[in-house]
Amino acid sequence: MLRRCRSLAVNNKAVRTEKVDEVREEPKTEDEITKLLIEKLRETLDFMHSTTNEELLGYVEETVFEYAREHKINSTMIKKIVDRMYHAFRGLGVLQPILDDSSITEIMINNYDEIYIEREGKVSDANVKFENKQKLEDTIQAIVSKVNRVVNDSSPIVDARLEDGSRVNVVLPPIALKGPAMTIRKFPEKPLMIEDLIEFNALDEEVAYFLQQLVEAKYNIFIGGGTGSGKTTFLNVLSNFVPKDERIITIEDSAELQIHQTPNLVSLETRNANTEGKGEITIRELIKTSLRMRPNRIIVGEVRGPEALDMLQAMNTGHDGSLSTGHANSVNDMLSRLETMVLSGADLPIDVIRKQISSAVDIMVHLSRLRDHSRRVMEISEVCGLENGEILIKPLYVFEEDGEDYKGKIIGKLKKTEHKLQDTTKLRLTGKNDILAKFT
Repeated sequence: MLRRCRSLAVNNKAVRTEKVDEVREEPKTEDEITKLLIEKLRETLDFMHSTTNEELLGYVEETVFEYAREHKINSTMIKKIVDRMYHAFRGLGVLQPILDDSSITEIMINNYDEIYIEREGKVSDANVKFENKQKLEDTIQAIVSKVNRVVNDSSPIVDARLEDGSRVNVVLPPIALKGPAMTIRKFPEKPLMIEDLIEFNALDEEVAYFLQQLVEAKYNIFIGGGTGSGKTTFLNVLSNFVPKDERIITIEDSAELQIHQTPNLVSLETRNANTEGKGEITIRELIKTSLRMRPNRIIVGEVRGPEALDMLQAMNTGHDGSLSTGHANSVNDMLSRLETMVLSGADLPIDVIRKQISSAVDIMVHLSRLRDHSRRVMEISEVCGLENGEILIKPLYVFEEDGEDYKGKIIGKLKKTEHKLQDTTKLRLTGKNDILAKFT
C-alpha cells in the first residue's frame, strides 16, 4: 500500500511537472499571443473566399475574446491584440500604429529589426520591429503593388506612395547592404495652409501676402532647399493661391500635392518600367504631354535631371505662373544645379542655358531646416536677367537670426532688403496697383 501511494505520488508529481511545462510553453507576451492567434485565424480564413473589413474585424474579436476567456488577459491587452491582428490582415502590420500616429512625420526602416521615427523634428527608435526579413519584404511588395510599381533584384530601387498619399522610397539588396530599406514620408491628414506656416514662424504675414500676390499674378517661382526642408509642403501652400478659374496640371514622381482650391485639376504621375524594361513614363514625357492639355499652369513636384529643360521651355512658352522645386543648399546653388540638369539632357552652350533660366524663372525661394529642427524661408530673390554672362539675382527678403530663446529655439525673421522688385509687368497686367506701391 505504501509503495502504491509512493507510486501515485511520483506519478502525480510527474503529471504536475508536465502541466507546469505546458503552462510554461503557453504564450505570455503580447507578441507571442498575437502571433499565435494570427496563425490560428489565418487557418480559418484560408477556407473563405473573401471577407469584408467588418467581417474580418468580427472574426478577429471572436478569436481574441475566446482566448481571453480561457487565459484571463486584461482589456488593455485585448484591445492591442485586436488592433494588431486586424492590421496584420488589412493594414501594414507593425507599421500601422506608427502610420496612424499623426505626430510622426517620417518612418525610417533600415532593416526588419531596425526602425526609426521622426517626431517634432527629432529622430528616435520606434521600439517596434518586423517578425523577420520576409515580413518586411511582404509589406514592401504589398505597398508597391497597389500603385502598379515593381521592385525586385533586377530593379531594386522604387518610389511609391500609400493610399493616403504618403511618399515611400524602397531600396532592396544588393544595393542596401543590411537588408530591405524603406523610408516613408507621412502625408498630413490636413494639408498645411499659409496660416499654419505663419504660426510655425516659417515666414510672416507680410511675406505671405507678397508671395500670394506673385502667384496670382503668374510669376514663375522655383523653390529650392535641402532634404526635409519643407519644399513640397511650401509648393502645396503656394499652389492653393492659384485662382479657381484656372486649369492646373501637376506632375510628380509620386503624387503628393493636395490642391483643393482649384477644381479644374489634372494630376499626373510617372511610371516605372515593367519587368521587361518597357512602359516607363518619365517626368520629361509628362511635361511634354501636359502642354497639349491646355494648362494655365504647370506644377512640377521636383526636377532632378533633363526634365529641367522641358520645364523651362514650358515657362517660356506662355505657361506663366508655373511652380517647381529642386534640391540645393542656396539660391546660387539651385541656379548652378539647374544649369547642370539642363546640360545632362541637351548639348547647349552655357550662355544659352543661362538665358533660358533667366527668362523663364522670375522668383527663387530658398528653404532650410535649422539646428533647432524648425523649417524656415531663408531667402526670396528675384532673377534679374544676365550680367556679364552670369545670371543676376537680387535678394528681396533674407532671414536674419537674432539669437535663441531659453528653449534653444532660433529667434529671427525675414527682413526686407534694399532691393525692390524690378519686373512689375505681371503685377500691372493683373491690376495689382496696390501691391506695386507697397513692394516696389
